[in-house]
Amino acid sequence: MSWLQLRIASDRGQAEKLENALLDAGALSVTLEDAGDEPLLEPGVGQTPLWRDLRVTGLFRADTVMAPILTALRAFPGGDEALVEILEDKDWEREWMQHYQPMRFGRNLWICPSWLEPPDPEAINLLLDPGLAFGTGTHPTTALCLEAIGEIAPAGQRVVDFGCGSGILGIAAARLGATAVLAIDNDPQALTATWDNAGRNGIGKDCLSVHLPGDYPRQAWRGTSALVVANILAGPLAELADELCDLLAPGGTLLLAGLLDTQMSALIDVYAPRLVLRERARCEEWVCLEGKNAQ
Repeated sequence: MSWLQLRIASDRGQAEKLENALLDAGALSVTLEDAGDEPLLEPGVGQTPLWRDLRVTGLFRADTVMAPILTALRAFPGGDEALVEILEDKDWEREWMQHYQPMRFGRNLWICPSWLEPPDPEAINLLLDPGLAFGTGTHPTTALCLEAIGEIAPAGQRVVDFGCGSGILGIAAARLGATAVLAIDNDPQALTATWDNAGRNGIGKDCLSVHLPGDYPRQAWRGTSALVVANILAGPLAELADELCDLLAPGGTLLLAGLLDTQMSALIDVYAPRLVLRERARCEEWVCLEGKNAQ
């Protein structure tokens, strides 16, 4: 089935009115995209910030008469340059499957989509399907954490994956021999994805426990974890400093990711009263920090 896609340039002040106009005209969906390469990092709770310059796209049925819609859009800045295109329907899941390939981290850890044969059957192969929760190994922050976990190889240890998303980091630790993994996320959808991926990799409740942030046995895990990894964002990492440090066993390792190199110094200062953080690795503008608990 084909669709009609209408695109128009807009700005922050007109975006909501334009979105409503497209919906009133019969658009099945409206998408707002950044038109000026302007990053939006860590919005406040309850905030939905918009870029200064946007592309607004409305999706219509193929039999929609577009002429009166285009005429109405002339009332908006840039309406005269609105563009209508035919959008052919695709099997988007199959499109993604063609591009998602196995990836190696460290010497012996592979992340493989479940529909492909692992390149090295003798390696530690983590089967993972792309889903709605963050974490497939393709983002630099996830890749940095996987490389570090692969090198640390937490066999026989307790591990915390704080902000687990898809569960990829905690499950990787379990496949590398961790005896107990605590996965925490504030998104119930992420907890579901973590359990699904754990089952796909033969990881059961005897090794993995999955919880919301306020619902995990904090006292039982306090001071017992050889490895705590948190791949979130700089703001939450700063707010969680004491909680993450409290989970570390003496000599335990803390890995922090999800932050830009411009945010590194400020985060190091936040953690300085508890432990010394250093840059372990970076990819593009993203940084992974590491600290050792000396207590």
